[in-house]
Amino acid sequence: MGMKLEVLYEDESYVFVNKPHGLLAIPDRHSPEIPSASGYLNKLYGQIFVVHRLDRYTSGCICFAKDSETHRYTSQLFENRFVEKYYTAIVKGTPSVKEGTIEESIMEHPVQKGKMVINSKLGKPSKTDFTVMESFGLFSYLKYKLHTGRTHQIRVHSAFIGHPIVCDEIYGDSNPVYLSSFKKKFNLSKLAEEETPILNRLALHAAQLKFTKSNGEILDIEAPLGRDLNAMLKQCRKWL
Repeated sequence: MGMKLEVLYEDESYVFVNKPHGLLAIPDRHSPEIPSASGYLNKLYGQIFVVHRLDRYTSGCICFAKDSETHRYTSQLFENRFVEKYYTAIVKGTPSVKEGTIEESIMEHPVQKGKMVINSKLGKPSKTDFTVMESFGLFSYLKYKLHTGRTHQIRVHSAFIGHPIVCDEIYGDSNPVYLSSFKKKFNLSKLAEEETPILNRLALHAAQLKFTKSNGEILDIEAPLGRDLNAMLKQCRKWL
């Protein structure tokens, strides 16, 4: 596979990992040769059970069960919304309010495969809370709490309020972020022929999962931001 997953937490029933951006959560049935987090863990543990998923281009905390009983119990927690799910993202612009709730129903796009749209009549009820943690004018750093788990929910809701996630090619634009775009008097290094982007991937991260195990123990697992997102925030704090 050529990589190692960062294990955030492990016990007799669970293993939580910090999935890198670009890695599939589970194998693609059409391209099973492409590496995935579950495939990697299956090689380590013999058998692993998928509890929930993350989009390929979303990084962060993902939970796997080690046995079928744990898988059944935890899957029901997710299905019945007994799991607290928190995400963070860097978005375009600055929301007009510091915190809010987006309740816009979501459905699959009738024509474009892989895209979701807002539709109040045909869509499934969807609810996302957001809090602006830092504002830089051109960009903002937001925290989200998911109450439902629709496909691309945060991406769709963020775009709906006019603040798409940075480098979101479906609901915003895929343009990479360059330091020269907001640093005054930017000078390219004499050793470099062209500028390297400080961020060139979907700026969405699954930050935290919290739920109660079958024995009553509370699990509260957090995944640290990757270097690329931290670098983007560092430059925003310095220059914006």
